[in-house]
Amino acid sequence: MADSFFSWLKRLGGKQEADGVAPHADPQHKAERPMVFVKELSPKSRRHLLRHFLALEDKDRLLRFGSKLSDDMVIRYVENIDFARDTVFGVYDRRLRLLGVGHLAFAPRESSRISGATIKPVVAEFGVSVSAAARGLGVGTKLFLRASMRCRNADVDTLYMHCLSSNKVMMHIAKKAGMDIHRDYGEADAYLKISPANSATVFQEAMEEQAAMLDYIIKANFKALLKWGARVMGIGGKDKGSGGKT
Repeated sequence: MADSFFSWLKRLGGKQEADGVAPHADPQHKAERPMVFVKELSPKSRRHLLRHFLALEDKDRLLRFGSKLSDDMVIRYVENIDFARDTVFGVYDRRLRLLGVGHLAFAPRESSRISGATIKPVVAEFGVSVSAAARGLGVGTKLFLRASMRCRNADVDTLYMHCLSSNKVMMHIAKKAGMDIHRDYGEADAYLKISPANSATVFQEAMEEQAAMLDYIIKANFKALLKWGARVMGIGGKDKGSGGKT
């Protein structure tokens, strides 16, 4: 009985390691695409955020930040995220790696490049990055929709994005959302006017966050179960005679 359980656990863990988020790679597997759960992140997520940003390819880092940030600058960026002021969203895979990150930064209207687009005291700027392995899953769009809903419920009526005109992902999201896009010298400013909140949008955001939290808990518990099973079966332990700690 125990052998069959551990065999199942090993097979399941192996499958998870092998397929990751690969179903999107084959057009025939579109029906098998996993649901995308967008979770609000906290300061405890800085380690996950740093791993995500440092893993971005150079071209993706350029598109996300508008310049080629060094690793040290990326580290400082993550360390300086103000979670009390801004809102950061993430999409996790089954191994609790961030596939996508959306940073919703709030700022006074006077400091914004589109201050004339709103009479509200605050505007929001949105930046998004998606890992190469998660392209085509709709992760960026889901992050944008969640960010726009947060703006709506926070009484912010203008959502702004600034990106390079070559950033096709961001431009696609902007066009799909119906944002006004203004291009200037290889860069693009886009902003979206957001409708006022109502009880339905507040409820929807709460339910989406609850679903994302439950999804995260399930993934975290399953990962812990796999690690426990691996230890019991002696997988991934230290080599005999090495004398070192794993």
